Amino acid sequence: MTIQIGDRLPEGQLAEFIDVETEGCSLGPNTFNVSDLVKGKKIAIFGLPGAYTPTCSAKHVPGYVQHAAELKAKGIDEIWCISVNDAFVMGAWGRDQKATGTVRMMADGNAAFSKALGLDADFSKFGMGTRSQRYSMVVEDGVVKHLNVEQGGAFEVSNAETMLKQLG
Repeated sequence: MTIQIGDRLPEGQLAEFIDVETEGCSLGPNTFNVSDLVKGKKIAIFGLPGAYTPTCSAKHVPGYVQHAAELKAKGIDEIWCISVNDAFVMGAWGRDQKATGTVRMMADGNAAFSKALGLDADFSKFGMGTRSQRYSMVVEDGVVKHLNVEQGGAFEVSNAETMLKQLG
């Protein structure tokens, strides 16, 4: 069952590569409980099939990096990119996309969280196994307020510009 507007995010864990050590976060991959991260926050989340893939690298991540200040001005506390890659790849891709400190590059290495959302996709015919569908959502205190899921290979409704319009 695919998550819907009004639903609470499922329990799950995501990993993030930490470039600068802070109290409670060591250098390298750190695993976080999603329910802890979303508590009391308004988060813009976008999911995509994979790091370094053409649309994801040329349009999806750059759009959220470019519009980050506008999203935050509309009340967004954090922006997350979720992909079925490991935290090392997500960290490297974030640095490559100049997203560090702007977009949290969250790894769903085994697609467990994507499956729990009902937003996983079979990319086996491309040699990529189970991946995430392309989507975006706004989550407030763990509850989905806006949800945009792309159909097929489209990139029309999960972009930062659509989210900005939805936020008013």
